[in-house]
Amino acid sequence: MSSKLRETRKSIDKVDREIAKLLDKRGKLALDIARAKNNRDFRAGSLVYVPSREKEVLKNITSSKSIFGEEALKNIYTEIISACRNLETPTKVSFLGPWATFSHQAAINNFGSLGYFIPADTPLEVLSEVESGRADFGVVPVENSNEGSVNVTLDMLVESDIKICAEISLKIEQCFLVKDPKAEILRIYSHTHALAQCRSWIAKHYPDAELIPVSSTAEAAKKVSKEDFSAAIASEVAAKIYDLYILQKGVQDTRENFTRFFVIGKVSTEPSGKDKTSLVFIVKDKVGALYEALEIFEKSNVNLTKIESRPTKKKVWKYMFFVDFKGHVKDQNIVKAIKSLERKSVFVKSLGSYPRA
Repeated sequence: MSSKLRETRKSIDKVDREIAKLLDKRGKLALDIARAKNNRDFRAGSLVYVPSREKEVLKNITSSKSIFGEEALKNIYTEIISACRNLETPTKVSFLGPWATFSHQAAINNFGSLGYFIPADTPLEVLSEVESGRADFGVVPVENSNEGSVNVTLDMLVESDIKICAEISLKIEQCFLVKDPKAEILRIYSHTHALAQCRSWIAKHYPDAELIPVSSTAEAAKKVSKEDFSAAIASEVAAKIYDLYILQKGVQDTRENFTRFFVIGKVSTEPSGKDKTSLVFIVKDKVGALYEALEIFEKSNVNLTKIESRPTKKKVWKYMFFVDFKGHVKDQNIVKAIKSLERKSVFVKSLGSYPRA
């Protein structure tokens, strides 16, 4: 071994020890903050996670150029924040299961891998876990860029006091997973939607393989972990959980495929400076009522990013309108807009303000 190599490795060892000491110092400071919050008689699990503050931390560390790049720094610091958050009270997070789904991956991307994760069978079960206190937060899908809204998520938030605390935007990247990278592939397992999303890629690379639909992409990965001569189309996190090889990433035919998730909880999120608000309202039964309601946002200089209607399910042909707009419910122009909207509507409810993904 050359003397130059030895010296460089010694330097790396020294830097690693310095990083470990700084991480220890950061952890102790995080504990000081957690204890201060607990002294105010708040729920520890909920207050340890503050989306606006975490967004600020990530912005600070990515504001200057780094050899690692922004994405790598975000991933590293998400894990550091996760480790600090869990020093005193592990954050309990329910997600739409089973394990290794994209909802699970979204939860890990947001809370880090050190959280205490609880899979649930439906969005309503996720909500129940949070309402009961068995989970501090929940992660549920709300919208896909190609398929549209997840209506059950919208409907349940209208009926609950649980708030949206944050949003996660996850690129849906299907991976081709195998147990043995050298084995012949005779069968490909996945959910029917995932198989459809990867139809062209499969036809090009494995035209003779048998396509077998299963209940979820996670179930596909689980099957392949126990079978020879088979492959699964599933998420990257599924490869880690079921100890599979990623033969190729991004095998879906459409590259621009994102799913938006809500983080839901019992706490309201403070303004971060770049926020979004989700709100639902029902207009009065008169000509021009919807026009008058939407005009309020324009006059208040509020930028609507989404609007859609859903049946109220309480009266035939009666609709409620879901809107997303930039800003926080504590912003003065939005406070005025909501007050005006309340005068023009029979029902108005803010579902939560949160940092924009």
